[in-house]
Amino acid sequence: MLKLRLRSIIANWAARFRRSRKRSAGRPELRPLIPRRYSGMRSGRKTADLLRSANPLLWNKKVLLLLILLLAAPVACALGINAYVQSAAAPYIVGVQDAPEADAILVLGARVYPDGSVSSMLNDRLEVGLELHKAGKASKFIVSGDHGQITYDEVNTMRRFLEQRNIPAQHIFMDHAGFSTYESMYRARDIFQTKKLLIVTQQYHLMRAVYEARQMGLDAYGVASDKQRYAGMPRYEAREVLARNKDFLYVHLLKPKPTYLGDPIPVSSADGRETLDGKRP
Repeated sequence: MLKLRLRSIIANWAARFRRSRKRSAGRPELRPLIPRRYSGMRSGRKTADLLRSANPLLWNKKVLLLLILLLAAPVACALGINAYVQSAAAPYIVGVQDAPEADAILVLGARVYPDGSVSSMLNDRLEVGLELHKAGKASKFIVSGDHGQITYDEVNTMRRFLEQRNIPAQHIFMDHAGFSTYESMYRARDIFQTKKLLIVTQQYHLMRAVYEARQMGLDAYGVASDKQRYAGMPRYEAREVLARNKDFLYVHLLKPKPTYLGDPIPVSSADGRETLDGKRP
């Protein structure tokens, strides 16, 4: 009896197996989620490698998008700082008649020539400085520029220009170490002891100069000296975007000392002739 029962169970299993084979014979083959060529991969292979090899075009687009984002971030930051410096300085840029009275008129240097003449850009800065003087806004001048070499001297050239137009020598203070806008503002505050200042330069440059001066604690106002369209302005304006970012870092984070400092020469009480060559450092 036991043998007959075992044979019956085995026969039933065999019949069920044959019927299941017949039912699945007409079904389509199910495709694996991963293509057949990847089915033998080692389980330790990284998912990123699998996706990259499965769709290289999609992977390259993602890498390109990431690179674009990495490049766009610093550009957006630089443009944001540039816009902020301009907007912060704008309320303090005024015309000659609207300028307040101040301790001194600061004229920032520009190119001069070996024959003693000044560039058109510097000529216009000096002329606007004279207009402020004539309007009674300040009696003293600070002329700040590059005199780092014997053969190149912006400050004495500016001094002679003003003296030829009847500005007394004792009212002209020369900043021989105004090698940058940042250094000119720093020295106007620490060497010449100014509190309130009228800065004269072209509009593209003026916003940075006023912003720096005010961040250094000076009550500074700017008067633009754009009397004409100057050669090379697109290049100057593009370079100014980088300069505003650099000086933004200087006044807020790095705060470097100027190349040279020296003893104070207050414009309120000193004689401008003390700044002649060989008189004071």
